Amino acid sequence: MIPDSLRQLLDATQGQRRTQWQGREVWLANEAWGELALSLQGAQVLHFRPTASDSGGWLWVTPTPQALPGAIRGGIPLCWPWFADERYADESEDHSGPFHGPARKADWRLDAVDEHEGGIELHLSPESRLHSQLSPRLLVQANANRLHVELITEHTGETPVKLSGALHSYLAVSDAQACRVEGLAGARYLDKHRDFAEADQQGELGVRGALDRIYHTNAELTLDDGHRRLRIARQGSDSAVVWHPGEAPPEDTAAEAARHFLCVEAANTRLDPVWLVPGAQHLLGTTLSLELPA
Repeated sequence: MIPDSLRQLLDATQGQRRTQWQGREVWLANEAWGELALSLQGAQVLHFRPTASDSGGWLWVTPTPQALPGAIRGGIPLCWPWFADERYADESEDHSGPFHGPARKADWRLDAVDEHEGGIELHLSPESRLHSQLSPRLLVQANANRLHVELITEHTGETPVKLSGALHSYLAVSDAQACRVEGLAGARYLDKHRDFAEADQQGELGVRGALDRIYHTNAELTLDDGHRRLRIARQGSDSAVVWHPGEAPPEDTAAEAARHFLCVEAANTRLDPVWLVPGAQHLLGTTLSLELPA
């Protein structure tokens, strides 16, 4: 579920190319294994549709994206090196750095495109330094069966750094209020709508209204929207964030459009912040694949 203007660019693409969309440089692929779209603002995967899927793309993008320098709502934004209010790595004097960190609005370079095993692998890094001691890079792998995204953080400084982050995945669904997220039963969670009150998930999670929870789990999850079952595996993450705004969507998205996404995110939050020492690395990853009928 992507804007018509992006859909038209993909339809006009044979193989791979760079072009402009909404004032941003984007990289597009339309090949035998499927379709992939990525914005170099924020190294943000915007669209993925494998040939194995007959039910459309797996990611959602708002039909009314903000103009630059605003960020695009949808796809898989990178929240780095902090996520939401966990601003441990914010180096500004009053911790007033950009919400979700600088990575999501920064310019990234496409360092390499490797084709293999009937798919593709992209390597990206920021055009400029985003933190005095931490350096990120992004790996995106796509083929006819899955999408894998991993954000690698390397500590190149001299003192330990505490960080949080997220791969803020907007997953395309037929109706968010009819979705079910499996794999969370019994998990402890923090409810951001109740001032981070703690509770245990009773049974599987059914989405019925606004939702903003951090689940303390590393289990593989399955998103069932009644039309497809999308498997969500996470790496380097003991926090699964599930978010939907309900009937009060963000200003850049109409309520009707917001019905068609649910965020299920690989994250490092206040439940599992990462301490990196000099020379160490951390990998935060998410892998999406379709659960096929038995």
